[in-house]
Parts: sequence; structure tokens; C-alpha cells
Amino acid sequence: MIPQYLIDFSIDELPHIHTDVIVIGSGIAGLFTAIKASKDNDVIMITKKTLLDSNTRYAQGGIAAVMNEKDSPAYHRQDTLIAGAGLCSTEAVNVLVHEGPDGVKDLMKLGTQFDEEDGEIALTKEGAHSQRRILHAYGDATGAEIVRALSEQVRDRENIEMWDDHFVIDLITNDGECCGALIQKSDGERVYVQGKAVVLCTGGSGQLFRYTTNPTIATGDGIAMAYRAGALIKDMEFIQFHPTALYYPGAPRFLISEAVRGEGAVLRNIKGERFMDQYHTQLELAPRDVVARAIVSEMAKTNSTFVYLDISHESPDKVKHRFPTIYQFCLDYGLDLTVDWIPVAPAAHYMMGGVKTDLNGETSVKRLFACGEVSSTGVHGANRLASNSLSEAIVFGRRIVNQINQLASLKQVPEVKVEFDRKHNTQAMVERRLKLQKIMLRYVGLERSLKGLDKGLVELKRQLPVFESHLTKLEEFEFVNLLICALLTTEGAKVREESRGAHYREDFPERDEIVWRKHILHHRDQGIVEECIEHD
Repeated sequence: MIPQYLIDFSIDELPHIHTDVIVIGSGIAGLFTAIKASKDNDVIMITKKTLLDSNTRYAQGGIAAVMNEKDSPAYHRQDTLIAGAGLCSTEAVNVLVHEGPDGVKDLMKLGTQFDEEDGEIALTKEGAHSQRRILHAYGDATGAEIVRALSEQVRDRENIEMWDDHFVIDLITNDGECCGALIQKSDGERVYVQGKAVVLCTGGSGQLFRYTTNPTIATGDGIAMAYRAGALIKDMEFIQFHPTALYYPGAPRFLISEAVRGEGAVLRNIKGERFMDQYHTQLELAPRDVVARAIVSEMAKTNSTFVYLDISHESPDKVKHRFPTIYQFCLDYGLDLTVDWIPVAPAAHYMMGGVKTDLNGETSVKRLFACGEVSSTGVHGANRLASNSLSEAIVFGRRIVNQINQLASLKQVPEVKVEFDRKHNTQAMVERRLKLQKIMLRYVGLERSLKGLDKGLVELKRQLPVFESHLTKLEEFEFVNLLICALLTTEGAKVREESRGAHYREDFPERDEIVWRKHILHHRDQGIVEECIEHD
């Protein structure tokens, strides 16, 4: 049994700090929500590194919203539902496609500068989109530009207090409500922060895998702490592997944006042959799960560890202008995007599942909200449509703040005291983390089977005694959070006996609309719960 709290403590013995809203995380979801909440509330924003460290900063492709009269919310809705492979919430998708444009306008009012062509917002097309609806900034630096603009706003607002280098260990609950958070400072001191609402904006869990486009901070902290607090966790088996991450000796798994294929790049195997026509009618712009598995298939056929991405047939000036960040990064490793074929392979990129929320971003625990990749709003279903993630964060961030503004303050401090006979841990967490990543890559990656998932679960469960350990360091807390996410992902993948979206079972290769058009939910006390979807 995974305990509710990771450490021994007594609320009475901790320093107390009171605020209105606690925002945990500093990506687009955290920044935007904090800014919106600060209009009527005092906000404490907590990040385990700095204001600028998040997955958002690495987002290249852009943000999807209907900004063109040739496009429509109906088209955007249809594209999202198709990509989501039957598991999207129609209501949530409707919210996204209709409220997304206003959210983008909010970003622009807050200082985000999107690229323009001939005085109009420049729009591009990405995989599985039927229209050009992707706004971008500085070519392929959309996330960095959004973080720049929003972080400047956060710094300028007096009633947003920034706590860098702080780690949220656990959420404090009382009678089914979230009252605040237990936080460890960089010097090891612990404090209790109470607020009328807590918003998880902690991002995803890419560090579950050895090869990922995510930064080292993406350790599933929000999902794990929400699970321990009693929140429902949904769709954890659906992890999106981005088809095209740089695969080159000495280089990190740097993301090569889907927008490169949107602007004409093609995929070739190591023999130089295009192959996507054998897998999907949309070729290189098929949904990400299709492209990623096609690449793995070609790698197996040709006994290779990568394929090539080729945009050398396009104008060099166009490539450099449209993808300056990618061009320069590749050039730093001796690869010229304008003339070379770039070696790429799939890497873990995005978690469709997360903390289950309603249409206002509230979880099954009252006063606890989730926004961005940590959440499962129902927008993404079994496979996220490219560039919908940034849109989701701003749309649901606004809704969360509207809901928070209706909440009364919490006056009473809960009485919480935790005492276990926890032992001091001696095993190095770096080794444990690496082993976990290898287990996930081997057994819970792009292609799964009952035999492999069972092996993975056995290996992961050997690590469960860590919850009896006396934990003090950041890397220890990160490891136990990763372990919880790994267990939920593997268990969900084992239960779902079909292939759908980003979840592919070799032993159940077909999609099963009769039995498996439903969600798998995890609850700390109730275990696995299945939630059926009403047919439209």
C-alpha cells in the first residue's frame, strides 16, 4: 500500500503560511493560472527549480487555435476527436475549440509575440490537422516566447510570490478537501502553506523513460502527490512518443518538431526509401502514434536504430527562417538541416493521462485543481492532437480561476500528524531511477504485451519498500513519484486488452469498441475503476 504521506510530520510543529491560491509549477499552465488568479487573490507560486524551467520552454511547434476564417471550431473538434481514437470527452473538446481563440488573444495581450506574414498571424499545419491553425513564435521557439512573456508578467505582479527551489512533498487533506501543501525549502526546512485552493501545474512524467524529449524535472510529481491525496488518476496507459527526436552520438534526444513535416519534410529509412505510404494515407502527417510505430517497424525491417528526416528539398532560406532553433541545434552537432538527412527515432514526449478533472479543472478532491499536462481533462483521449496542449492549459487555466473565485477561504488549520517507523535509505537514487527507466523502456514503451507488462510490474514492485524509507532529498522524492507513475502506467497498460491511440498491445493489436471504449481510473484506496463512455 502506498501511504498518503511520504514523511513523518506534525502540522502543529511546522511554520504556517497562509495565502489564497497555491500554484505548483511554472510552465504555461502555472504562469497563466497564477496571472489570472492574481487579479483577485494572493498567490504563492512554487517551482522546484526556477521560473523558467518547464516543458513549455521546449515547445517548438506552436499552439492550436481557430484564427482563420477558412477554419472553424467544428473542423478543430473533428480533428481532435479523430486523433483521440474514441476516448476524448466531447464536452471537453468543445470547450477547447470554442474558448481557445480567446485564450490565445489573452496570451497576446500579456505580451506574447506570435509570428506574422503580411500583417496577419502566421499559421502552419501539423500532423492530423485538416487546416492551418498552428500559431508559432520566432519560427520554432513558441514555448520559449510564451514563457518569456508570462514570466515577465508574473515578476511584475505584487500579489504573486515566487518560491524557486522549493519542493512540494505532499498535499494536505481534511475531510475530502485539500487544505494546502507540505513544502521543503532548498535548505531542508519544511513549512505548511494553506490556501483556499491548490492548483497542480507540475507537467508530465517523461523521465519515466530513458529516452525522452522532456527535461530532467518531468518526474510526475503532481500525479503522484494527487494519487496519494486520494484523487482519481485517469488514462495513465496513454503515453505519447514523439516520432522524431534527434538520434545522434553525443546529442540529447532533442525534439525535431512535427511542424518540420508540416512544412514538407519526409521520412526515409536507412536505405533512403520513403515508407509512410505503406502505413497511412496522411503519410508523414498521420497521427503521432501511427508515425512512431511506423518508424519502429522500419527500424526493425532494416536492422537500424534510427530513420532519416529529410527537408533538404525545401529552400534553405525557408528552413532557416522557419526553424532557426532546430537548425542551429543540429548545426552544433555537425548536421545541416538544409542539406543533410537528420537521424531521428521516437522518444517519450507527452502523457495524455493524469489527474482526472471536471470541465472547471477541479479534481475529485475538493479545492484541488489540475491544469496542463498533469491533468486529464478529457481533451486528448488516447492520442493528443499536435499543439493542443498549450491551448488546453490556457483554456482550463481561465476556467479554474473562475471556479476558485467562488470559493470561501479556509480558516481552520487541519490536525495532521504522521508517525511511521521509517528506515534510513542507503541505496543510491540515481541507480534506482536509471533502472526504472530501463524497465519502462523495455516493457512499457511503444509496443507492449502481457508477458512484458507482467515482468515490468514484478521489477517495479521490488522497489515498493522505498515507501518505508526516511526520505529527505529531492532525488528521493522524485524517485518515489516516478515509481508511482510507473506502476499506474504499467497496471493500466496491462488491464487494457486492446490497441488504441498511443497504447499498442502486440497480443491485442486491434481496437475494441465494444469492450474497451472506456477509461481506466486509479484510486489509492479503491484500486482500478473503469469508467464507460456514453456513445454519441
